[in-house]
Amino acid sequence: MGAGQVGVVGGYQTDFARNLTREGRDIGDLVADAVHGTLDAAGIGPGEVGVIHVGNAFGQLFTGQGHLGAMPATVVEDLWGVPATRHEAACASGGVALLAAMADLESGRYDVALVLGVEIERAVSGDDAARHLGAAAWVGHEGEQAKFIWPYMFGRLAEEYDRRYGIDDAHLGAIAELNLRNAKANPNAQTRSWAYTEASFTADDEANPVVEGRVRRQHCSQVTDGAAGVVLASDRRLRDHPTARASRVLGWGHRTVGLSLDRKLARSAGERYTLPHVRQAVLDAFGRAGIGGVDDLDGIETHDCFAMAEYAAIDHFGITEPGESFKAIENGELERGGRIPVNPSGGLIGGGHPVGATGVRMVLDAHKQVTGAAGEYQVDGARRFGTLNIGGSTATTVTFVLGTEES
Repeated sequence: MGAGQVGVVGGYQTDFARNLTREGRDIGDLVADAVHGTLDAAGIGPGEVGVIHVGNAFGQLFTGQGHLGAMPATVVEDLWGVPATRHEAACASGGVALLAAMADLESGRYDVALVLGVEIERAVSGDDAARHLGAAAWVGHEGEQAKFIWPYMFGRLAEEYDRRYGIDDAHLGAIAELNLRNAKANPNAQTRSWAYTEASFTADDEANPVVEGRVRRQHCSQVTDGAAGVVLASDRRLRDHPTARASRVLGWGHRTVGLSLDRKLARSAGERYTLPHVRQAVLDAFGRAGIGGVDDLDGIETHDCFAMAEYAAIDHFGITEPGESFKAIENGELERGGRIPVNPSGGLIGGGHPVGATGVRMVLDAHKQVTGAAGEYQVDGARRFGTLNIGGSTATTVTFVLGTEES
């Protein structure tokens, strides 16, 4: 392990198909499950944890429960007294929790960090869930005419791509189909047992109805209950307690811009990339990892809250030239056996999207891939994996590159 690099020792994901409210379970039960599962998977005892970071976006809105930094010690008293913090950055809450934990370890303050991402979203109706999730936009300033703000916002991004480059909605359907198909191999994926027909990914208004603008049902990720956790360790800890199961964080990127989507698009007029700050976050991670570009990765877990988000990720990662994401889709490059597999886990569309957990779940899946522990959705020979986690309309962007000692 290189000097100062943080390692991922192990981690755990709950079953994203579960409806915890229907089971009579609450956010405390979810956190307890995540703590025990994560520590057991990493082979770490509670007494070895130096610090805890919790990613959660909308706890108070969906469940009424705030102060979630204190929840691990509430439900697992062996963690009583361990410093803990809750982080909120919309859908990138898990990503910023990971960054904060890494900073703690890199500073030398602690050697072992427990990072959790948790969210309960199925405790309310679908319409209420959509309203709660709208808090991640610029409230009162954008999307006020929309019933479902996030389909509306990513539909706006699709319209901008169409204006700049042209876009065929069939390619958005192809992204959804691939991710839902990949999810069949993931034992924790929310949609693993759901059934679809060919019409489900077309412009068929019955099989794939319009949700908002040009966004259709299968273009959307799910409303999900779930948690994911990882144990991070300092290089000092891993030198003293070596383990063959560890991966390492080779590089990271973190960029934040304003909330308004219209302002983002106006500022990028005439630029090479529609969302240049996203491209820069990707390049930051590549640079810190010491790699030349996307072809030095063996796969990617990216943020497909909507199919359009993945469409944009394809060119911003550099898989294609700007505006040419369709080429990678048509050529099968994103398939598990393709040039650069994207979302072999099923991503958010197929796997589920408990908002605060998503960034942690992505890093966990990247860790599984590079340590050969991804099971039926393993990418053969994976040694380096990238992730892209966004909050809002990319107002917060967090990227990672994970690899092994031999990368």
